Amino acid sequence: MPAYHEHPAFHFAYELTVPATAIDELHHANNVEYVRWAQETATAHWLAAYPVGEREQYIWVVREHHLRYYRPALLHDQLRCTTWIGEIRGAQCQRFVRIERATDGELLCEAETQWVLLDPETQRPKRVEAEVEQRLWEPVG
Repeated sequence: MPAYHEHPAFHFAYELTVPATAIDELHHANNVEYVRWAQETATAHWLAAYPVGEREQYIWVVREHHLRYYRPALLHDQLRCTTWIGEIRGAQCQRFVRIERATDGELLCEAETQWVLLDPETQRPKRVEAEVEQRLWEPVG
């Protein structure tokens, strides 16, 4: 997995509580849950940056995920998931997510995901416009 170099982008935070449905036979969150949380965090950031009425002209799909696990998340842990945008090339957008336990800041997982922007009508890749890039790199609200 590539090193995590932070871009001077805005960092968007999303919080969640580990539910019982995420816990596996080892009594901690199953690894697949971290993928789900990384996607939920990216989605929350996108929905905050692009409200209803603006987001319908875009579709994002995942091209690949790379995750590194450090510590387990346990039932009812409060998690802080922080995301920011990295390099944008053509229709591709690199996104980073850090998942930490909110109570002590312990790093549990880091993720890097490559997303591809699609045109909703043609379902074909669509270049990320400068306005979209700028909005993803700025605070929302």
